[in-house]
Amino acid sequence: MSKANQTSETGQAPAFETSLKELEDIVIRLESGELPLEDALNEFERGIQLARQGQKTLQQAEQRVQILLNHDAQSSLDEFSSESE
Repeated sequence: MSKANQTSETGQAPAFETSLKELEDIVIRLESGELPLEDALNEFERGIQLARQGQKTLQQAEQRVQILLNHDAQSSLDEFSSESE
């Protein structure tokens, strides 16, 4: 199994930023048009896995933000004003 297809040593999926970087690298390799068909298909498959994983991570983050915002619906968010104003 290639390094790109492995999970971290803890058995967890790689961090979002790591996955995003790997996905960007895959896109660059695919767009170059220099990969043999089988390699391109393998890269495409890995890219789909990373995209789905990233989408899931973003959805979970969005849910966490919604929970935090809804937790205290009575409070309103105030505009930020710096002390220098």
